[in-house]
Amino acid sequence: MAAMSTNDIPRQPNGVPTSPSAKGMTRVGSSLYANLQLPSKPKRPSIYGTDEDTTPDTDGLNYVPKDLVQHMLNNVKDKSRQSHNIFCELDTLKTFNGNLEWRESARWVKFEEVVEEGGKRWSKPHVASLSMHAILETRKYLMDGFQLLDLDVYSYGELTDKLLDDLIEGEYVDQKLRQYMRDILHKKHKHSHNPRPKSEKQGKLSTSASSISLYSNESQNGQAGSTVDAEGLLTQDYKPNSAFMRKIQKDSEVCNIMVGELDELDEPLLIFVRLKEPRILEGVSAVKLPTRFLLFIFGPPGSEKRCREMGRCIATMMIDDVFREVAYKGRVLADLIAGLDEFVEQVTVLPPSEWNPTIRIEPPQKVQSQLHRPVSMANLKEHGHEEKEGGHGDDPALASSKIPFYGLAQDIKRKLPWYLSDFKDGIHVQCLASFIYVFLGTFTPNVTFGGLLGQATDQYMGVMECIFAAAITGILYALFAGQPLNIIGSTGPMLVLEQIIYTLCKDNGWDFMPARCWVGLWTAGFILLIVIFNLSSLVKYITRFTEDSFATLIAIIFIVEAFSKLLSIETDHPVNFGNHPTDDICSCIYNCTVLNATGGHNMSLSSEHMDIWHLCHNSTNDVLSYNWNTTTCDLKAGTWSCKSAPYIPDVFFFSVLLFLGTFGLAVTLKDFKAATVFPTFVRQLISDFAVLLSIIIFVVVDIVCKLPTPKLTVPDKFAPTRSDRGWLISPVSDKNPWWLALAAALPAILCVILVFLDQQITAVIVNRKEHKMRKGVGYHLDMLIICITIVIHSILGLPWYVAATVSALAHINSLKRESETAAPGEKPQFLGCREQRVTALAIGILSGAAVFITNILRVIPMAVLYGVFFYMGFSALRGMQFVDRLFLFIQPVKYQPDLPYLRHVQLYRVHIFTIIQILCLVVLWVVKSIKLISIGFPMMVLATGVVRKMMEWYYTQYELSFLDDLLPGKHAEKTEERKHKVEKINFAFEPDPITVVGDKPITGVVDKKRPLFFVDEKENSTDSTYHL
Repeated sequence: MAAMSTNDIPRQPNGVPTSPSAKGMTRVGSSLYANLQLPSKPKRPSIYGTDEDTTPDTDGLNYVPKDLVQHMLNNVKDKSRQSHNIFCELDTLKTFNGNLEWRESARWVKFEEVVEEGGKRWSKPHVASLSMHAILETRKYLMDGFQLLDLDVYSYGELTDKLLDDLIEGEYVDQKLRQYMRDILHKKHKHSHNPRPKSEKQGKLSTSASSISLYSNESQNGQAGSTVDAEGLLTQDYKPNSAFMRKIQKDSEVCNIMVGELDELDEPLLIFVRLKEPRILEGVSAVKLPTRFLLFIFGPPGSEKRCREMGRCIATMMIDDVFREVAYKGRVLADLIAGLDEFVEQVTVLPPSEWNPTIRIEPPQKVQSQLHRPVSMANLKEHGHEEKEGGHGDDPALASSKIPFYGLAQDIKRKLPWYLSDFKDGIHVQCLASFIYVFLGTFTPNVTFGGLLGQATDQYMGVMECIFAAAITGILYALFAGQPLNIIGSTGPMLVLEQIIYTLCKDNGWDFMPARCWVGLWTAGFILLIVIFNLSSLVKYITRFTEDSFATLIAIIFIVEAFSKLLSIETDHPVNFGNHPTDDICSCIYNCTVLNATGGHNMSLSSEHMDIWHLCHNSTNDVLSYNWNTTTCDLKAGTWSCKSAPYIPDVFFFSVLLFLGTFGLAVTLKDFKAATVFPTFVRQLISDFAVLLSIIIFVVVDIVCKLPTPKLTVPDKFAPTRSDRGWLISPVSDKNPWWLALAAALPAILCVILVFLDQQITAVIVNRKEHKMRKGVGYHLDMLIICITIVIHSILGLPWYVAATVSALAHINSLKRESETAAPGEKPQFLGCREQRVTALAIGILSGAAVFITNILRVIPMAVLYGVFFYMGFSALRGMQFVDRLFLFIQPVKYQPDLPYLRHVQLYRVHIFTIIQILCLVVLWVVKSIKLISIGFPMMVLATGVVRKMMEWYYTQYELSFLDDLLPGKHAEKTEERKHKVEKINFAFEPDPITVVGDKPITGVVDKKRPLFFVDEKENSTDSTYHL
């Protein structure tokens, strides 16, 4: 048995522990270390840049807690002392029907939960509010208390016997109190999830848990196995809280804290026990997890609240990453004290006049990462380094190279190991919801784009060609692209380019499809050169400034088009604000009753009249109605009759309701995962299927109301739009001169610029670091697939497709993964996107098969799909930094969010940056809207990059690192003035403070490493903290 008690620690004549083997801590008198926090906190211990062979100086007053903790973390490498997640349980000694029991009163997984009055309800998880007085008391009584480190025991009885023997030997407890203390330690533990037996409620004490066995039939690998009740005295009413186990990580261990009052004590006694191997304490812990730590805090009568606050301090520190490491790896008492002092250095003190300590602080939306002060190499390997969100200029995948196909080879090498998982990861219900949503969001624009393209090219390429192109490109891109989360679709600039090529051919009498085929082949050739010479690496010069401008423009186009298409419904279904029908319905009427009674054989009728008589004679209807004009009706001896048309005044307004309802319900259901009703799984499922549920609900509403709203129109047969063209296009035509094949290279250059920018800007947006893609990028491979699809589409006479920004962002947003809320109170954290190829592949396949499901698609009102467009554009704008900065113009300063760039950049300079971006956006919109100059849109996108470069004349790199991404080779260096200000924020460790002794100031009395807030009770017994 390897145990260490405080009796083994060398002490000074006044009883203060000294530093065993120069690794402990020297204390003068009964000093209290209280390093109160100033605006800048000292850095937590780190393993970077440390010398493991250098022992920190702990002699005299040269005591720096973080150095001692750092030294200990670097030198203790025993695998048995590797830290685990901790579940803390605090039990208080209470009386029930005259019998003592340990009653569960609080617990910690990541945040504190307390048992409310009545003992049946747990409070909401909240951040623990600790008083500085309680922390200082914890430190004092931990130093004066008793420790058993690495205690090797197999039963609770063995543990208590060893503990009591050492307490008696150290004169902490009188020999006469041994049996009494043992009975107290072995009282039954009452957990809130276990109801009391009826016999106990009637005053009969149930079997105690005083002899609960901790014996564990451990396996060879040292893991705790099932508990064996060797003495047979386990309480029958005890059941572990298996439901709560789902909130605790599997590798967690337990820290049991027991607090109680004893009449025989004059001052609190704190006992710290760490087991060498974790043991399962059934009946003691509320959960069936092995216990590693036990803390007993006993105090005199009337000190329960005081002792409970010390227990809360210890439990809160055990949840802290650094102190938990210290608790596992600490070798002596001095290590624990140093860990506590290091914890105090990070504590923020709230003034009592401005804060009510009874207020429960809600857990933060995002817990601060601890990786900036890693506690051990094991944790670094487990969690890795946290990357800063933002630019991609330092991405090694975008490194320039003169080796041909180098970037393509690296992309294939990077993506090949993930290829199989790309299909396995797609087998998830979230992917099903994403597939249906993105399919409807991309199929409708393809149909609309096909109608516009047909008008621009005299139906050489129409709706069917666009659907076929979406199928071919979607399938090939999903199977072989480097970033399959990109969605390939139609874009406005490509429509303008197609129209220019067609107009040029028509004006010169050339055959359009063969000439277009040569342009496509030249375009593919140029793109292949881009792939060969690794020119896709140039995208590293595209910063957030250009990305946000481009993405915002496309999103605004989606929103504007959604409203424009909605208003166009009024053209076919005009609004009639009067109470009369707009037109009468007239027809030619024959009264068959009169004709049949007269008899056709008695009538002298013409052949036309006899035909009518025969129709009436063979008809069962009394009246026949024909939609003839008045002249024909008179010739056939009919009666012209007009009646009011059935008035349907609400088609347009009903379409508006469908539009707004689809959008509003989709937004509401998408945010439903943050609601407080229903279990997490149900809320997440509703959020994933938000858009699909909105579409289904309002399609049903449209069907029930039976109004003739415009519906989605889909071709019902697979054939080219024009009957005089086939699916294969020959590049040779008798109408075209031979030199046209060479001249086609000129429009191909413009097409290459357009394709490259559309594709790569969207790819850059998708691959941003904040999306946390873990399978790598593939810019060069993406361009190769686009090159292949352009060749195929040119030969088949199909439109050229590239990455669609809004559709790709919608795809990304629909596949975002969040952590399941493990610990109570912990907010779900964004884990990244579900990277897979299944959704994009299914979208491509279903696009090609759309002609076979026309009966289903034709029941969807266009207003519902326009609502989906509005939602896609709206969701693309959410969370965009540019949009956030726009709101700063109308927000008062005191209500502005705590954004990083507002902390480091003056507000007026932020506004100037936003105004410049607005001007760039306006120019892009104007160029895109005017047909005569719209072909220059790609060049204007490039110009935004030039504007971004020019902004470096006004903004420092430090400011741009927060407002935008830095260009490659740039570094965010602060000015000397900023460096000076940052370094002087924390004055707690200023060197050589001045102390006045008598009339003479003496410099350097206090060591420069010693905090100024160090209270020595021996030197100043009248200090306000002396009562501690």
